[in-house]
Amino acid sequence: MSRRAAERLLRRLGPLAVEQPARGITHTQNGYSNNIVNSRRRFHCVPSSQYPQHGPRTTGAYDVQKSAGKASEVQKRAFGTAATHVPRNPAYAVLNSDDVSYFKSILGDSGVVQDEDRVAVANVDWMGKYRGASQLLLLPKSTTGVSKILSYCNSRRLAVVPQGGNTGLVGGSVPVYDEIRSVSIPCLQVIVSLAGMDKIISFDNVNGILTCEAGCVLENLSTFVENEGFIMPLDLGAKGSCHIGGNVSTNAGGLRFIRYGSLHGNVLGLEVVLANGTVLDMLTTLRKDNTGYDLKHLFIGSEGSLGVVTKISILTPAKLPSTNVAFLSCNDYISCQKLLLAARRNLGEILSAFEFMDHHCIDLAMRHLEGVQNPLPASPYKFYVLIETTGSDESYDKSKLEAFLLRSMEDGLVADGVIAQDISQASNFWRIREGISEASVKVGAVYKYDLSIPVEKLYDIVEEMRSRVGDNADVLGYGHLGDGNLHLNIVSSKYDDNLLAQIEPFVYEWTSAQRGSVSAEHGLGLMKAEKIHYSKSSEAVSAIDGLHQETAGPQFNPKSLQGSTSVCTVLKVPPIILQLNVKGMDLLYQVQISDVSKAFPGSVRKDGTDRRELEEIVRSRS
Repeated sequence: MSRRAAERLLRRLGPLAVEQPARGITHTQNGYSNNIVNSRRRFHCVPSSQYPQHGPRTTGAYDVQKSAGKASEVQKRAFGTAATHVPRNPAYAVLNSDDVSYFKSILGDSGVVQDEDRVAVANVDWMGKYRGASQLLLLPKSTTGVSKILSYCNSRRLAVVPQGGNTGLVGGSVPVYDEIRSVSIPCLQVIVSLAGMDKIISFDNVNGILTCEAGCVLENLSTFVENEGFIMPLDLGAKGSCHIGGNVSTNAGGLRFIRYGSLHGNVLGLEVVLANGTVLDMLTTLRKDNTGYDLKHLFIGSEGSLGVVTKISILTPAKLPSTNVAFLSCNDYISCQKLLLAARRNLGEILSAFEFMDHHCIDLAMRHLEGVQNPLPASPYKFYVLIETTGSDESYDKSKLEAFLLRSMEDGLVADGVIAQDISQASNFWRIREGISEASVKVGAVYKYDLSIPVEKLYDIVEEMRSRVGDNADVLGYGHLGDGNLHLNIVSSKYDDNLLAQIEPFVYEWTSAQRGSVSAEHGLGLMKAEKIHYSKSSEAVSAIDGLHQETAGPQFNPKSLQGSTSVCTVLKVPPIILQLNVKGMDLLYQVQISDVSKAFPGSVRKDGTDRRELEEIVRSRS
């Protein structure tokens, strides 16, 4: 495209036209943009009174949850993309009336929920794919409450499923060991919702350090810090429902990853309750601390396998006054790749988001999302890109973005596009991108895969999957191109095992062959609990196990004791079995904890016995 033609197109697009003064979304009050909050508030919250056990949810997510749950009942699918059966561990105790009485004594009547309708919501993930049948929901309001619950459950061998916003996509938040509801099957699991722990503890408005409880909804935190002149370092489509504790436990990535990185780089401190009720206080607000191991990193992304996150301190970046959002189209995937490289080189420090979608995603969104409009209705193109920039100098940002778009059009990378002229348009652009998951669920059945793949090969799996499933399903490809994160959705009217056989294990094998990851940001959960070997070598998995056993110790993850009745007998203490899933998209673990010093009080010297000596003691007595 010639420069003159590109300039004509830019004028048609509007806000970047050379003659027009209004660019992007900027309206400054007291030194900060007052409109950025609204432009990023892409989902409206349902009043919290409708969801007393979970806190605010996104309107779309709740509606989809109800419809998806109904569809799941019709199909009689307990959970998952396949009719997975999770056998109950006989070591779990059965909940009884004495247990309920104890929980009421520490939480009060309002903190112990047995109402079938309220508990039912906590038993199903928001997509309606994973279904449990727990009969008890606990609502602690403090770390002390969580500690007492876990300590008691340890002593009683009661399985616990901590739950945050329940927004996960891999089945990590539902009590699946009671997946079949029947009066003849007693309740084996207790759901612990952190929704009641939603207080903001403190905010350092000089350094931008937020300290809060784990049950705080991400959108509420975003609103709070934006009013203080800062933003949260992560932004998710489920921000109206998900909890910050779950975000941390799964190391959620999201839409700002390209600018601010992962939570490993933004979380400063944590408070965690271990499975035996011990409170681990690591709630520092220091930027630097080299006194020994930085234990918080063990819990970030561990999906609840090591403990329940109850408080977080996190660094929030300064809110910048200039924001621009562009919705562009490209003729092919190679153009998307080149556009990403050009954006990194030419937009540099102001680039805050680079999202891509294929035309199947746009078509689906237009059919199933209410109130959205296609910014490029006559566009016959195969790919679409959403670019956001944020900066501190409106004039500078404007000229950089204008030059970038002109050059990209001249080079043939951008075929058509539009720049948001106001907050409403910007919200519409983001609504399309973030509503793809919601729209796909409305079709019926969705097989979702969250893959990390080298950018140059990222779309190959989408095309190969289309050739495999043919007309049996629609295949969607979208995601965070700047991070190499593909969201692969296979959408069908209903779940079908024959279709699943065409998808799995091929999708995992293909990803493994590219040295990719089968979980870029959603976690493993129930869906991918046994798929870790596709992303990690056997040596790496063994090293992880070794680190857990040798470094973290038996109180964190004594995997060697899991399910072993002979070892439990030898230790003469009951294994402490805890199922932890602190978010809504967390991995199901059975964590059995045994204190060797209690089992063998005469075998541990005051000056400490060598780890190998203790292992020899255990082996000799077995």
